[in-house]
Amino acid sequence: MSRIGKKPIPLPSGVKIQVGEHLEVTGPKGKLSVPIPEGISVEQSAGKLEIKRASDSHAALHGLTRALAANAVQGVSTGFTRELDIVGIGYRADVKGNVATFTLGYSHPIEFLLPPGVELKIDKQTHLVLTGFDRQMLGQVAANIRALRSPDPYKNKGVRYTGEVLRKKVGKTGASAK
Repeated sequence: MSRIGKKPIPLPSGVKIQVGEHLEVTGPKGKLSVPIPEGISVEQSAGKLEIKRASDSHAALHGLTRALAANAVQGVSTGFTRELDIVGIGYRADVKGNVATFTLGYSHPIEFLLPPGVELKIDKQTHLVLTGFDRQMLGQVAANIRALRSPDPYKNKGVRYTGEVLRKKVGKTGASAK
């Protein structure tokens, strides 16, 4: 039996569930939909959500569906955050409305349009805090921002996740001429 799949999902107050072809999760932060594959059933009882499977051939989908449902429940109740740091001289970011402007050492500033449901706060021009209720979309936006200037292993410059450990490489050594 899947260890993840058989764990019940506690439902916080204010979260409403509708089970159909999709699992509709509605809460104070927003509304999310989780697809329910064939062979998987969802049962709600006593403030908990349980994911059941028809047979062992649906084992992989069992854990996946439970994880997606748990992320949806947490997202609409408390939300998710993702933090990034900008490292480099002259590298900075600014946000106005839903457009973030990055200065990352290129000849031009880069404008990044934030999708609805994702908010960006910037501390000290180099620390970015992304918040949202959809975990998948939040992670994708963070990855897209990081890809604007990936961390350089030689100079350690670029956009990185907070707490990300980079392995610094040694650069060229002097010319060893013979």
